[in-house]
Amino acid sequence: MAPNEKDGSPRWRVIVIGGHTRSIGKTQLVCDVIAAFPEANWIAGKITQYGHGVCAQNGENCPCAPTEHACALDWERQSDSGTDSARFLGAGARRSFWLRTKQGYLAEGLPLLRAAVKEAQTASYGELPTLILESNSLLQFLKPSLYFAVLDPAKEDFKDSARVALDRADALVLRGSQGRFSAAPAWTRLPSQLLREKPSVTQQEGEPLPQPLHVLVQRVLESPGTVSF
Repeated sequence: MAPNEKDGSPRWRVIVIGGHTRSIGKTQLVCDVIAAFPEANWIAGKITQYGHGVCAQNGENCPCAPTEHACALDWERQSDSGTDSARFLGAGARRSFWLRTKQGYLAEGLPLLRAAVKEAQTASYGELPTLILESNSLLQFLKPSLYFAVLDPAKEDFKDSARVALDRADALVLRGSQGRFSAAPAWTRLPSQLLREKPSVTQQEGEPLPQPLHVLVQRVLESPGTVSF
């Protein structure tokens, strides 16, 4: 964690993992990265936007929405509660949180994220935490040290936030039985050149972190922080 030359604030190593839709193994990839580098003093977070079908279960609103405010952040206390943030703890993260905002209100949630980062820094007792965050929309507000995009060519849904962020991915992580991009209608609106030129690996859930991703993460952990909050 290096200081920002302009205002002296710390700069963090930040890894962001996103994906084009739900239930394609984004959370599992976060866990894979954490487990592969247990010495990294991870602070892990999941960012969820709810409303307008963005986060829903069977067409109904999911229970992630705060009841009183446009955004809320909670620290996970247990590794066995069944939540995604609990899975981060189970994988070895030092601390884990869940930030929820209304769709389109992520900017209003950023002060909560900054406060969480500051709290994590204070509680690190001189060690240098590394942040790993599950989100697409966060890329509107910061340039992470590393960004992986999880994609499943067999699934048609493609979030707008993922589409916008795709060209910023340092690597594409392919899920599904196809193991490669196809000419399926779900993918015809994506630039074929972008998909061909981006580094990509195939990883099914349950498989260890692929070596090319391991190398990219290792490089970030050995480099100074790049992100100011």
